[in-house]
Amino acid sequence: MRISTASISTALERAIADRSVIRDEDTAVIFYDLSWLQGRIGELVALFPEQTLHAIAVKANPLVRVLKMIQKAGLGLEAASLPELCLAQKAAAAPARIVFDSPAKSRKELEYALQAGVHINADSLAELARIDELLKNMPLTGTIGVRINPQVGTGAISMLSVAGDYSKFGVPIKQQREALLSAFLRYDWLSGVHLHVGSQGCELELITRGIETVYEFALEANRLLEREGKKRRIEIFDIGGGMPVAYHPGTKVPAMAEYAALLQSRLPGLFDGSFRVITEFGRWLHAHSGWTASRVEYIKKEERVDTAMVHVGADLLLRLCYRPEEWHHEIAVADRSGRLKSAGERKPCTIAGPLCFAGDIIAREIALPPVEEGDYILIQDTGAYTLSMWSIYNSRQIPRVIGYYDEGARFEVLRERTSLAQIVDFWG
Repeated sequence: MRISTASISTALERAIADRSVIRDEDTAVIFYDLSWLQGRIGELVALFPEQTLHAIAVKANPLVRVLKMIQKAGLGLEAASLPELCLAQKAAAAPARIVFDSPAKSRKELEYALQAGVHINADSLAELARIDELLKNMPLTGTIGVRINPQVGTGAISMLSVAGDYSKFGVPIKQQREALLSAFLRYDWLSGVHLHVGSQGCELELITRGIETVYEFALEANRLLEREGKKRRIEIFDIGGGMPVAYHPGTKVPAMAEYAALLQSRLPGLFDGSFRVITEFGRWLHAHSGWTASRVEYIKKEERVDTAMVHVGADLLLRLCYRPEEWHHEIAVADRSGRLKSAGERKPCTIAGPLCFAGDIIAREIALPPVEEGDYILIQDTGAYTLSMWSIYNSRQIPRVIGYYDEGARFEVLRERTSLAQIVDFWG
């Protein structure tokens, strides 16, 4: 369920009326509905066993104030790089609630993570060997798993699918099953498995089949460990993330409740305490919580189509502008006071960003109410994989980021607009 345009308009009206929220220099503002986000967190926690660690993907939304909100709610954080690990630490997440994933961890990064006591998912057999070498000279205070590619196929967006016969991620189970079993026999510190099938574009059955493949492997490995007299077993099962969200209003996507029920019926060990489950949701939690308002600077009028020039484009919506056939964001128009414009004859309008290349187009020839200079273009579902992928091409300033509760009854600044001095220092 996304935030309605009526709710967005109410929050925008209140933000415009409070001149401390949207200032003259704020030609674009990114908003996060924190009340909506709190509700989403509650829904997730209620559907999985109490001992589940929901490690929310930092890469989806790295804002430290939002990360703090997540960890205060009892959730964890998943870091895909050393800087993301440091962001999780800055958000005061406990080491046991931080998951460190990356396919190219250096020795120094592994040393840092081992000393920090976080959960590490090794991405390859070579990384397992490197960790073993490091552990000869330092104690293990965290836990370690290994990422397995279940090789169950790809989804509708190939660039976001990571469980095909080939993937840059993980150890391929078809070719390396025996080597994986040997690793669990050899390394007495190895206690977890990890997988991720893909993000947006992967069907529920594909995701579940990937988890099932690794689940069967984990049961096999535990039987082997028992036969060999090992007094240890695989205890941690990281199922990754990947739940899709609906960017098109008419698109039907599975509910999280449906996903949890499917897992419980097919893989009961994930719910009966046989494993400590880790999840890594990002888009599902964040995408619908965010929206962006950009002031219309100019209208270029032509007989067939108008072009509205706005202050965000491929800098914020990189995937949309480069791969428009795969990505979509709903667009609405509000007047300069924040009220929705809906009445009157609609005309084709192209929404163009401020960057100096032809592909910087947010929407092409969509039917909108008359758009005028000073209006606001409202872009929905910008809560995930937008700000975190900000492009600094043309040295554009990141807009001010505002969080709010109860349709704008209360606002807080989550991140200030990048200053000109900061941009100059970045390149200097």
